[in-house]
Amino acid sequence: MFASLLLAASIEFSVADASFAYECASNLVEKCTPRDAGTAKGRAAAKWIFDTCSDNGVEVRKDVFTASTPRGRRTFTNLYCEFEVDPKAGWVVVMSHFDTKPGTSCPGANDGASTTGLLIALAKAVSARRLPNGNLMLIWTDGEECFYGYSENDGFWGSKHAAEKLARAGRDVRAAICIDMLGDRNLKVSVPANSDAGLAQVASDAARLAGLGDGFITRMREDVKDDHVPFAARGWRAIDLIDFEYGSVPGRNNWWHTSADTIDKISIKSLYDSGRLLAEMLNIIL
Repeated sequence: MFASLLLAASIEFSVADASFAYECASNLVEKCTPRDAGTAKGRAAAKWIFDTCSDNGVEVRKDVFTASTPRGRRTFTNLYCEFEVDPKAGWVVVMSHFDTKPGTSCPGANDGASTTGLLIALAKAVSARRLPNGNLMLIWTDGEECFYGYSENDGFWGSKHAAEKLARAGRDVRAAICIDMLGDRNLKVSVPANSDAGLAQVASDAARLAGLGDGFITRMREDVKDDHVPFAARGWRAIDLIDFEYGSVPGRNNWWHTSADTIDKISIKSLYDSGRLLAEMLNIIL
């Protein structure tokens, strides 16, 4: 069962944290575009995340692995940051992919970079205060984007590998939270239908606790293919927090996977709101 909503908050996400998240997203776009999985630029992006975390006092580790793709065997890199308080307790996993859509000119400012920066900022914030209870794992996944269409060997390479590795190690994953495209300056956070219902309620409760309002979270009727899927497939509670209205007019998604996904499309305010939502979710669950 999740902890009571009445428990005092243990994680906070500030405007300064959001500004840092934006700075990280901007630097990732500037220095590592494109960053298609299994390429030299993709490996450079993984190194950049590792170095940025390390430079800010966050201990991370790399996990380099190979997997089959429609274009042959490729090498991928996941990065992990773990905050273990109780070896006997379960884990809450928060993940974001950092790769860009293969074969496009997409900078991935919102789709990849925004939540990569958000995760770096969260890691820094948690490192400074530590957790009073519960275990938290942050994962930057490589190879979320597919080449042609999501299938057994196309897409989700990083999250599949991470889920398999955690299962093999016997980790008790209490909840898995995927964050994606949450820097959109016109932020509309949605929870797809293929998310755990209990975690969807936690997200709604967290939005209220963060002062974001009852309508901040939208429940979708449709499924979304994202990095939460391999975790849900293993029977773990998993949720996707995503803004799937990323375009020139409301209801459109015409900036997604295009050259228009640039840093001017994201904002510190949206990262601040997304960070507060995520922090309150963790305060409820941990």
